[in-house]
Amino acid sequence: MENSFEIYGIHSIIEAIESGVNIEKVWLKKGKKGYLFQRLEKSIRDNKISFSYVPEEKLNKLKTKNHQGAVALISKIAFFPIEKIIEEAFQVNLNPTFVLLDRVTDSRNLGAILRSCAAASVNGVIIPQTGSALINDLSIKTSSGGIFKVPITKVKHLKDAIYILKSYDVEIIAVSEKSNNHLFNSKLNHSSAFLLGSEDKGIDKGLIKLCDKTIKIPMYNLIDSLNVSVTTGIVLYEKIRQNLF
Repeated sequence: MENSFEIYGIHSIIEAIESGVNIEKVWLKKGKKGYLFQRLEKSIRDNKISFSYVPEEKLNKLKTKNHQGAVALISKIAFFPIEKIIEEAFQVNLNPTFVLLDRVTDSRNLGAILRSCAAASVNGVIIPQTGSALINDLSIKTSSGGIFKVPITKVKHLKDAIYILKSYDVEIIAVSEKSNNHLFNSKLNHSSAFLLGSEDKGIDKGLIKLCDKTIKIPMYNLIDSLNVSVTTGIVLYEKIRQNLF
């Protein structure tokens, strides 16, 4: 169990199976019906994964949260060396995108960010070894399986990651409400790494000094900040818009 943990929710488990994550065991609610549940059952059988049907009380003991009648034991998420992520990114994309997260400590926010990163085909997410939200059942659930589709790396210091990215000519862009540059006036037609921080602490000033530029999302009606996961989605899709249209 030391190198494994439980995830819950039908969709999250299906995504884990389809992404090739090592699943040790699945517990399913007895008598559960529905198309999505049947799809999960078929995927489990097709991949020869160990499973058993149990009463709902058993599932509630495993997970008190909304498990939707399915709980799985999986191996811990693998992290990749940053150089490997960058080099592989440039092999498949001349204009790759990376996301760096500074002091994002809420697991739900991390999961939502990873969901947006997966949808936007981000080439890598970089987080610090300390001071960051855990990759756990909650972040996996919130990511709706996106966590299995984006390479993630952990680094000792984000400043080291910035130096490495710059050595590959990746532009480092801090997203901060204190910037004077609007997102929609910024050119994003090159390889880039977006640096984002938590709503309460923002981005470390030392890291901002290392960035090539800062940008902000224009806001109105006396709103001065957005949830970091919302901000991430807006920034990523503005880059997609500029490069596709």
